Amino acid sequence: MKRTFLIALGAVLLTPLAALPTAAAPTKPNIIFMLADDMGYMDIGANNPKTFYETPNIDALAARGVRFTSGYAACNVCSPTRASIMTGKYPPRTGITTYIPGGEHNNRKLLPALNGNQLALDEVTIAEALRAAGYTNFFAGKWHLGKGEFSPSAQGFSADLMEVASWYFPAGGATDPKPKDDPKFTDRIADDAVKFIETNRDKPFFAYLPFNAVHIPIGARSELMAKYTAKKNSAPPEAFGTEHDRKVQLVQNNVAYAAMTEQLDTAIGRVLAALDRTGIAGRTIVIFMSDNGGLSTAQGFVTSNLPLRGGKGWLYDGGVREPLIIYAPGVTKAGSVCDQPVISTDFYPTILELAGLPLMPQQHVDGVSLLPLLKGGELVRGPIFWHYPHYSDQGGLPGGAVRDGDWKLIEWYEDNSIELYNLRDDLSETNNLATKNPAKAQALLQKLHDWRASVGGKMPTLNPNPTAEGKARKNPKAKAQP
Repeated sequence: MKRTFLIALGAVLLTPLAALPTAAAPTKPNIIFMLADDMGYMDIGANNPKTFYETPNIDALAARGVRFTSGYAACNVCSPTRASIMTGKYPPRTGITTYIPGGEHNNRKLLPALNGNQLALDEVTIAEALRAAGYTNFFAGKWHLGKGEFSPSAQGFSADLMEVASWYFPAGGATDPKPKDDPKFTDRIADDAVKFIETNRDKPFFAYLPFNAVHIPIGARSELMAKYTAKKNSAPPEAFGTEHDRKVQLVQNNVAYAAMTEQLDTAIGRVLAALDRTGIAGRTIVIFMSDNGGLSTAQGFVTSNLPLRGGKGWLYDGGVREPLIIYAPGVTKAGSVCDQPVISTDFYPTILELAGLPLMPQQHVDGVSLLPLLKGGELVRGPIFWHYPHYSDQGGLPGGAVRDGDWKLIEWYEDNSIELYNLRDDLSETNNLATKNPAKAQALLQKLHDWRASVGGKMPTLNPNPTAEGKARKNPKAKAQP
């Protein structure tokens, strides 16, 4: 079914291209999508001028395009967000609602819902839609949506891929998969991407670069480590608070994380420089985002997301609000800022429309094209939602959330408690208004439940034998539903 659809789509979309002379310049824009791994909203200078980290190339991209200040990932951990980018669907529709393969956490009050171990092959990914329209596709980086027959080459990317480490697929294999000064393959991904750009400058291409950085374990080149070791002398001292019963990082001063962040930023700069050098920057769309929030409550406490609450693994904005930049030549106005909430399901229809291709609403059912926002206009859309029926390795609890305008509601599945925040007045999600505004809370809760039913969200179930250590943890800021 999928193959038949793509052949038919390709026949329709390729007809105009086939009539072009071979020497004609491409009529469709190139697309580069760069995805950071675990980078927080406050980790880039464009969003946080006081950050300890240095991201001049990402900041320069923001100055050229539109910077979204309410750009959200579809999940608080990686694989579901990645699936949402590829499919334009909310995670429950794909069956991938936590990272693949997911943690057990079977000693807790609830037994987590079952999680898919791969992106289904009958999904028509954005890569397949673009390939059917005549695009040459490229992939190098972290897939995290399945191995073997479910690898990137099965979902619209080149078959010239070889897995050399956990979830990493470079172009053409690798001779040295774990170089000492490039622990996350950051330089290797940039090397492969630059070669691809130089080779394919004369035809429309889609390059998807999901970097492994800045995921743990952290590390970078020795000269960068030395630079930030010296810089730490003027950084704030170590400070921690609490999130539920977890310790949470309150300052940015991690030397290795800063060094890895700069190494990532430099790699992104090399990719952008290749566009300028080959003369195709003026017809290349560039998208940059992260898959979930920065790691702040576990596994090294490597960054702080303040003033956003929580981080990776949590449904608070520190876990789902991301650095998001889109540059589209001839469409976006340099230095634009957009505060309207958008989410990672929106990339699929946005890319299609920017490329002049017909939308595929039967596929990207949860995405909305952001083209009106990119042009500086308005976009009418409904609420955005999250469903996370799992315990996260970072301390996050099973729950769901909805953002509707300035309002955000979180429902915790362990005890059916709810939290209600007005993000315009309370960006840090510290003042729970569920008791003061029960009508708003119940209205949003009903929207969340209706949405969850519509997408087939699977719920965790009561654990008949939780251990003493795994029983429900108290959250004094939550309010039980009436």
